Amino acid sequence: MLRVGLTGGLGSGKSTVSRLLAQCGAYVLEADEIARELMQPGEAVYNSIVQHFGKDVVQADGQLDRPALARIAFGDGRVEELNAIVHPATIAEQAAIMTEIAEDDATAVVVVESALLFETKHGAAAGGDADAPWRTRFDCIVLVTANAETKVERYIQRVAGDTPVTPERREELAAEARRRLAKQISDVEKAELSDFIVPNDGTIEELEEIVEELWPVLDFAARNTP
Repeated sequence: MLRVGLTGGLGSGKSTVSRLLAQCGAYVLEADEIARELMQPGEAVYNSIVQHFGKDVVQADGQLDRPALARIAFGDGRVEELNAIVHPATIAEQAAIMTEIAEDDATAVVVVESALLFETKHGAAAGGDADAPWRTRFDCIVLVTANAETKVERYIQRVAGDTPVTPERREELAAEARRRLAKQISDVEKAELSDFIVPNDGTIEELEEIVEELWPVLDFAARNTP
């Protein structure tokens, strides 16, 4: 089995790349989706979040009030407190799922899509590099890149969806995107830590060609990894 970490900054298009890899035959795990499942009522992560941040982050129906939680975490500078609760559990669940996949398919290519793969301080194995915990979790890293303005525009489109965006709302979303990007490691720094770079400034057809060229390399490695 080959454990692939797929990452990229906000709006880079990593979800599109993971979808294309899944079409090639990869098993794709989305870190955000796993985290969302662990943050459902009744889960240990949910209980820890409520205990730590208080009842103000809970809606009337018992679900987490994600906008309220985000305001506290990002607005009040407490994001690492939230990460310390969510990231270890999410990473442990990823590892458990990968183990199950390996038992059924020893030559699987398992892709973990994670925006904060390099940024997280959690996940180092015993005796591993605490400053680079991803090294013990993955066999290779794939980085999806795009220029800053493309990332900002994709973020605006994703948040707005089909709703018309006023100039004022566009500027708000653009500012939010830039704030988030400023808190992430730059593509230049990430590239130095990655094994494969997937540029995504062009058309979907160009991206498909790049992924089609990458897939045989990953598949070969999976079939030849002890």
